[in-house]
Amino acid sequence: MTSPSPRPPGLRWYLVVPVKGGAGAKSRLHPPAGVGREDLALALATDCLSACCAGMPPARVVVVSSDPRVSEVALGLGAHVVADPGGGLDAAVVAGRDHVAASAPGDPLAVLLGDLPSLRPEDLVAALDAAAAHAMAVVPDASGEGTTLLTALDATALHPRFGTGSAAAHAGAGHVRLDLDLPRLRTDVDDDRALTAATGLGLGPATRAALSAARREAPAPR
Repeated sequence: MTSPSPRPPGLRWYLVVPVKGGAGAKSRLHPPAGVGREDLALALATDCLSACCAGMPPARVVVVSSDPRVSEVALGLGAHVVADPGGGLDAAVVAGRDHVAASAPGDPLAVLLGDLPSLRPEDLVAALDAAAAHAMAVVPDASGEGTTLLTALDATALHPRFGTGSAAAHAGAGHVRLDLDLPRLRTDVDDDRALTAATGLGLGPATRAALSAARREAPAPR
C-alpha cells in the first residue's frame, strides 16, 4: 500500500485525546496537602482540552474517556466523546482512531496526550503544521523517550505503540521523529518532577486553581 503524499499546512485534522480520569488517574502524582489527586488529574486534562478546542474546531476533537467528569468537561468545550473500551492507552487511541476513520474516511488524524497542562493553542497548531509535511510523524516528550503527539495523514495508518520507549517504537513503525522546540507540548505530567517542569512553563487556569487549594490549606506562619 502506497503511503499518502504529504499535504501542506492548514489541514483539517481530527484530534484524538485519550483521558483516563477517575480514581486511578495519575497514580504517580503526589499532590500537596489539600489537593485531591483525582481533582488534579481532571484539572490537567481540562487545561489540555481547553487549549486543544481553542486551537482547532472543537467538533474535530475526539476525547476518549469513560469518566463522567472528563466527559462533562469535553462536551462543555464542544468536543465529541467516545467511550474508553478499557485495556490501556493503546486501546483507547484505537477506539478514537476507528471513530474518526468511520466518520471521516481518509482525513488526517493526530493523537495528543491529555495531560499537558501548559499547552497553548498555538503550540498545537505549530506542531500540526510541522507534522503535515510527513505521511506519519511523532513528537517525543521532554525526555525524548515517550510520545506526546502522534500523527498520520490517513487515520487508518496510525497504529499506536504507547508505553516505555514509545518514541522509538513509533519511529520504527514509520513515523518521522520531530524534535520540535515546543516544550509546553512536550511536557506531559505523569509524576511530581514533570509537574514541577510544567509549572515552570506556566500552568493553565484549571491546574493553577486546583493547586491553590494547597496554599489555602497551608498553616499560617507563626
